[in-house]
Amino acid sequence: MRGRSPAQTYALLFGITLVGAGIVGFFYSADFGDPGHVDGVLGILDVNGWHNVVHIATGLIGLAVAGSYANARLYAIGLGVVYVAIAIAGFIAGDGHTLLSIVPVNTEDNLLHLLIGIAGLGAGLGTPAVPAPTTTAPPEAA
Repeated sequence: MRGRSPAQTYALLFGITLVGAGIVGFFYSADFGDPGHVDGVLGILDVNGWHNVVHIATGLIGLAVAGSYANARLYAIGLGVVYVAIAIAGFIAGDGHTLLSIVPVNTEDNLLHLLIGIAGLGAGLGTPAVPAPTTTAPPEAA
């Protein structure tokens, strides 16, 4: 990951992770009801079709912007804010409830969302708004 900013690394790693999690989640529940059939991935993280789609969509956005310094920074900060807000809303809703009446959450989901959000904020804010100029050594005299 040499030459990548913290935000680019975050966008790439969490992009892959979220897409993977969304795909795996469909093996547990692909129901798009409100919330419909809810199942726990590995018996821990509650998912349904909507939850899986959210993970895949946010992951694909990360993968799409991972090559761009500025866009990866915006993604990391933006996803960080959104996931922290989702975690807070999930904690308020309570274990075993839903967000927007369709996305199931539980305490483990909320903790994971909080960690994803904090990592995003850290990576985004840890990446300067403008990349540091690259310096090249002057050619040596013969």
